[in-house]
Amino acid sequence: MEKTFKEAYLAGEIPFEEIDEYSYQWGLHDEDPRTLCQFLGLNAEEEDAWVSEGEEALIALLEKARES
Repeated sequence: MEKTFKEAYLAGEIPFEEIDEYSYQWGLHDEDPRTLCQFLGLNAEEEDAWVSEGEEALIALLEKARES
């Protein structure tokens, strides 16, 4: 996975559901010092929305970024 989840999703290369595969891949690499959200390419606002409000909130933020 050369691109982060966010990069690939915003480029329209993958569906949102691929976040699960990216999360799984992150879990396989104990030597990676990045947090899950860093690995996914999410910023603090996106991370907060995902954790506190759920996937729909994250999708809404990503779609807003895609339109920009």
